[in-house]
Amino acid sequence: MFTLTRTDGYLLSTDPALLDLGLVHHWLSTDAYWAIGRDRDTVDRAFAGSLPLGVYRPEDGRQVAVARVVTDRVTFAWLCDMYVDRAARGRGLGGWLAGAARDHLDELGVRRILLATNDAHQVYARVGFRPLDVPERWMNLDRRIPVTPVTGKEQSDGTPLTVEA
Repeated sequence: MFTLTRTDGYLLSTDPALLDLGLVHHWLSTDAYWAIGRDRDTVDRAFAGSLPLGVYRPEDGRQVAVARVVTDRVTFAWLCDMYVDRAARGRGLGGWLAGAARDHLDELGVRRILLATNDAHQVYARVGFRPLDVPERWMNLDRRIPVTPVTGKEQSDGTPLTVEA
């Protein structure tokens, strides 16, 4: 468990028991451009399989920010689902959260952290993130775009593909 307290009393913690996943779901599904409409089960499962970071205000412990790190905790991490409550913005919490995630992952030995953003480049740049040096080396598979399964079988009903040996 990783915890950190700012001089103004804000608490950052990786304790999943502190997360208000109902609130996180609300933020992501209604106000985060990358997750609009995301259902609650998806949010719950995504956070259960990731390293969560929550930020809590000093007055009452209410959650005011969140981030999720998909990582093997050794070599690689993807910082995602980072969100600061609109009412708490302007206090430097986003940069603090990104920097704390970076520092915690460094303590674990993780040397490569990726993220994607449409509008917060300056927040991440302040804590050391830079555009990819060689973007032509990186590829992705976006499952929202149909691909033909290697078995040649069509998958039209949404059921999981099974492969017989």
